[in-house]
Amino acid sequence: MENEKQIDLLNQLIEINNDRLEGYETAAGETKATDLQTLFANMKSTSYDNLQELRAEVERLGGKPAEGTMISGKFFRVWMDVKAALSSDDRQTVLNSCEFGEDKALETYEKVLENDNSNHLSFEQIALVKAQQENLRADHDRIKALRDAE
Repeated sequence: MENEKQIDLLNQLIEINNDRLEGYETAAGETKATDLQTLFANMKSTSYDNLQELRAEVERLGGKPAEGTMISGKFFRVWMDVKAALSSDDRQTVLNSCEFGEDKALETYEKVLENDNSNHLSFEQIALVKAQQENLRADHDRIKALRDAE
């Protein structure tokens, strides 16, 4: 399939957004703090929007959008740290863990762009990935600023 590499790269981004969505859903269910619930809802919204765009592009290319997650051991432990910190009401640990997760999401976007050295992605796809990366960076910075203010 001619579009196989494009689909693979875009599916990597689908998986990290699935991770992110699942992680913030878990975190939102564990906290009683309304400000964190709002923050987590905003983070989920970013990933949901990203997923809609990425899935549509994969389908346009004739591929099947990834349904799973990347859930590497590190990423899974981050969300378990968030869950444990929320149960002990340790906001600093929650925000540190969230920032780590955001770092991993940004790294995945960076790797996809770096791995496109053979120009598999179209100009439009690169623009989409970069726009999503900037939205994730804004989310990351929001978490970092909140963490630093604690």
